[in-house]
Amino acid sequence: MKLAVIETGGKQYLVSEGQKIQVEKLPHDTGAKFDFDAVLMVEENGNIDLGKPYLAGKKVSAELVDQKRLKKVTTFKYHSKTRYRKKTGHRQPVSVVKIISI
Repeated sequence: MKLAVIETGGKQYLVSEGQKIQVEKLPHDTGAKFDFDAVLMVEENGNIDLGKPYLAGKKVSAELVDQKRLKKVTTFKYHSKTRYRKKTGHRQPVSVVKIISI
């Protein structure tokens, strides 16, 4: 089993082949195939390759499965004795990605 650590959207993800992950929204269409070039580590048969910071020549191929938004996160600001109340909400857009090969 191959494992890799990739970086996208300012976050790092430990992935394996066939796995589905949620990452920050990507500018691709549903069903598009693309590569993650920012590979930090690859593990294969007990051999670990580490990059400083990235591995040159290594790619992780992926397919965009879905674009969606997460559940709403509600924020509420309140100041006592001043009649100040502010309620807002936010839904973060994410992309569901399936890892094809490492």
